[in-house]
Amino acid sequence: MFDALHQGLPLAQAKMALILLHGRGGTAASMLSLVPHLRLSEAAVFAPQANQQTWYPYGFMASDEGNFILLESSIKKVTFLFENLLEAGMPAKHIYLLGFSQGACLSLEFAARHAQPLGGVIAFTGGLIGEQLKKEKYVGDFQGTPISISSSIRDFHVPAQRIRDSAQLLRDMGAEVSITFFEDADHTIRPEELALVNQKIFL
Repeated sequence: MFDALHQGLPLAQAKMALILLHGRGGTAASMLSLVPHLRLSEAAVFAPQANQQTWYPYGFMASDEGNFILLESSIKKVTFLFENLLEAGMPAKHIYLLGFSQGACLSLEFAARHAQPLGGVIAFTGGLIGEQLKKEKYVGDFQGTPISISSSIRDFHVPAQRIRDSAQLLRDMGAEVSITFFEDADHTIRPEELALVNQKIFL
């Protein structure tokens, strides 16, 4: 039904649902390894797998035309999962999105295209997708949805300024956005980031 790996509670018993989105070259299974480090005792967790381990072929700020076909397919995959959760009775305000790198970008992009009150969005090293940010692509009102974006201040793949610009656009759409930059240059998920979202998102 959900076309995703599942961990945690059965959906019918869960009070929240989390969608995990892996990075380029990653796997759904690898994202599930984060579950023990997060406050998810009441959650049903779902991790979809990208075709050939990539959600879109080029960098997230590369040509819109080059990324278009696969990106739209990936957006549809997340939309299908999200809508199935709604149909199964999970309210949108109890659904969370969490992604790393490509998955972080996809989490933010999906959320901004379908802005509504959500449980929260967590982007470990990511920003909104596109050669340039285009406000007209995005619709809806987050109505205070918490969004956490964290990254190296000098990440090779995700410029800090794109993170800042993405955060401002999301704030303009009603989200409560927090940004945390780290001084190292690592492209990774840090223990400090996991602790941070436990404090700010998974209360």
